[in-house]
Amino acid sequence: MSIIINGVKIGPGQPPYIVAELSANHNGSLEHALATISEAKRCGANAVKLQTYTADTMTIDSNRHEFLIQGGPWEGYKLYDLYRWAQTPFEWHPALFAHARKLGITIFSTPFDESAVDLLESLDAPAYKIASFELTDLPLIEYVARTGKPMIMSTGMASEQEIEDAVVTAKTGGCSELILLHCVSSYPAPFEQANLAQISELTRRFKTVSGLSDHTLGTTASVAAVALGAHFIEKHFTLNRDNGGPDSSFSIEPDELERLCIEARNAWLSVGKADYSRQQCEEPNRAFRRSIYFVNDKKAGDKVNEPDVKRIRPGLGLEPKYFGSLIGRTLKKDVDKGTPTSWEHFDE
Repeated sequence: MSIIINGVKIGPGQPPYIVAELSANHNGSLEHALATISEAKRCGANAVKLQTYTADTMTIDSNRHEFLIQGGPWEGYKLYDLYRWAQTPFEWHPALFAHARKLGITIFSTPFDESAVDLLESLDAPAYKIASFELTDLPLIEYVARTGKPMIMSTGMASEQEIEDAVVTAKTGGCSELILLHCVSSYPAPFEQANLAQISELTRRFKTVSGLSDHTLGTTASVAAVALGAHFIEKHFTLNRDNGGPDSSFSIEPDELERLCIEARNAWLSVGKADYSRQQCEEPNRAFRRSIYFVNDKKAGDKVNEPDVKRIRPGLGLEPKYFGSLIGRTLKKDVDKGTPTSWEHFDE
């Protein structure tokens, strides 16, 4: 059970796939967006992801109370004004895709309506992301699925039935490669509600590759998620939180992304497999386990008394479990203090 995006396999037995989410962190500047992609590549991310929408494809320009945001980092904004501020203009996309491909970092996007899918198809996007807020937009999921490209779907706020509906729609629509991301749609998400145990449950329940769209602060939850089986990590990325973009307050900066790429891979390497065999790196230290040594000079024919032997380091003598069976035995050769015990020292 794995999927392939742009030639890279994602799933069991593979290192975690790290995606830097540009989102609105371009702050209205194409040059800033290009620089962010370059930095994501330098930091070691596998991919960079955009969000493809306009204010008009997201909502309508209305002053009604339900179109005003209450609470959170965007409190007081009209939905239309927020999306007009945060949008990545359609006309930027060719330059962004070309820049990423020149650098050798995978680029794909989250489309929010059919026109966005059409634009991304014209750019030969290698995969599509469905945002948590759009998981219940089954017509959009079906439209994306018909591209036949790999799909990644975030499950923030979704019930089990809503996730199942989205998965069935994607698969029946033509998607054969699917990743489900556990997500808590809060900005930022509190650690005590991150519920990373859900990652393995998504794999069990829906038989898909699973991962994490992480909105907690910092990188701790993402690294922990890898240890719990996440194969795909998505994290909002900004050059500088002080730039004040719509998503900057819960985004990570370059030093954090670089650390995430290293620590996530190390977490994956550390998980390994259940195995009682001795690890190769342990072999040199076998010599420093405890064993039984003679601590007095003794002659052939002497009996070994308890004060004559001791369980000490290093480990070149008989194992400590034989200590009791050596007491009272007769030596068949002389031994000096500091000699490791061996069965050849004793009569049968």
